[in-house]
Amino acid sequence: MSETARTTDQSARKPPGLRERMRATVRAEVVEVAHRLFTEQGFDKTTVDQIAAEVGLSRASLFRYFGTKEDIVLGRLEESGRQIAEALAARPDDERPWEALRRAFDVLTRMNEAAPEQVLSYLRMLQETPSLRARHHEKQLGWQELLVPEVAARLGADPDQAEDTRPSALAAAALACLDVASQAWVACEGTVPLAVLLDRAMGALAA
Repeated sequence: MSETARTTDQSARKPPGLRERMRATVRAEVVEVAHRLFTEQGFDKTTVDQIAAEVGLSRASLFRYFGTKEDIVLGRLEESGRQIAEALAARPDDERPWEALRRAFDVLTRMNEAAPEQVLSYLRMLQETPSLRARHHEKQLGWQELLVPEVAARLGADPDQAEDTRPSALAAAALACLDVASQAWVACEGTVPLAVLLDRAMGALAA
């Protein structure tokens, strides 16, 4: 590794400073309070002013942490997308892209197993609120962009070649299967594990 690369790598691993840690703490508190209010009152009936008051922030200050009320609910999805992409990159090089994508989604199924009731409530709110569904779709397009380069590498393809639709098609199809499995998981009230439903959905396309 070159000296420049070593310096860059060390900078990338530098722990966050006090300001970043404080910001993360406030964001986490806002999310926790907001999710409780959303569960108790519903998303549409909960106002930004209510959330801000419970956390001890002004409305303007809250919007410095989150751009919209929807972002309070969906902010964690960006981190989830990065975790899935990292899990995909860590899969064995000789694993087929579709199987690697399925195994990368274990990041989410493990989260669901750790707190099923909380995740069920969260997904139910997403599915029942049109504005959240729209923003969720936007976030998942971001996930697709993160997954495509790794899928392309497994196919031996160039992700910048627009005429090769295979990487995008596989990533989009896998995410569609994840959505179908999540909807089914909510519909059956979690009686069938999400991992099983996801295996069925992705297995249907692999057959």
